[in-house]
Amino acid sequence: MPLDTYRRKRRFDRTPEPAGSTAERRESDGRRGGRFVVQRHRATRLHYDLRLEIGGVLVSWAVPRGPSLDPEARRLAIHVEDHPIEYFDFEGVIPRQSYGAGDVIVWDWGTWQADPDTPDGEAAIRNGELKFSLEGEKLHGAFVLLRMRWTDSSKDQWLLIHRRDRYASRGWDAEDFPRSVKTGRTNDEVAARVRPRRRARKPAPMVAVA
Repeated sequence: MPLDTYRRKRRFDRTPEPAGSTAERRESDGRRGGRFVVQRHRATRLHYDLRLEIGGVLVSWAVPRGPSLDPEARRLAIHVEDHPIEYFDFEGVIPRQSYGAGDVIVWDWGTWQADPDTPDGEAAIRNGELKFSLEGEKLHGAFVLLRMRWTDSSKDQWLLIHRRDRYASRGWDAEDFPRSVKTGRTNDEVAARVRPRRRARKPAPMVAVA
C-alpha cells in the first residue's frame, strides 16, 4: 500500500499529523497535474518538503536548501515516502521523540502541470526525470526533477532545477520569504503557538487534468 512506510514511521496517538484515509483515493489520478504544496520543516535540520499530488497521494521530496527560481541553483531533492492527501495543508508542531519532530508551515501551495516532454508524472518519476510547471503564490514557472544516477548515497537523490523562462530570477532564495501562505505565520510563531495572523485559508480543490 502506498502509505505503509509513512504510517510505519509515525505514532498517531502522539503526532498531530494525519494518518490519511484507509480507502484508496483516486478522485484524480494526477499523472498529468494537480495540486502541489511546499512545507518548511524545522526538524533536526531545516528543509523544505515539495509534494506533488499524484495517484491519490502526495509524492514527496525533501529539499534541504529549498526550491529556487534561479536556474543556476541545483537543489538537492531527496525522494521520501508518499504522504496522504490530508497532509496537504498540515501546519503545526510535531512533538519531541516523534519522527520528524519540529515545526512545519505551509510555505507555498498551488497547482502543477506536467510538461509535454514528460506527460505522465508517475512514469516520469519511475524513469528519473519529470519536467513540470508550478503555479503557486511564491513559485512559478518551469522546473525539472532529475534523479542523480551516479551517487554513493543509499538515499534516492534528485536535483530540482528551475528552467530558464520568464519567471527565472537570479539569486532567488526561499529563505527571503519566511511566512506561511495558510496563516501568515513564521516557523518561530508556529513553534511558540502564536495564533494565526489571519483566518486560516483553505487549499485549492483537487484539480483533474484530462
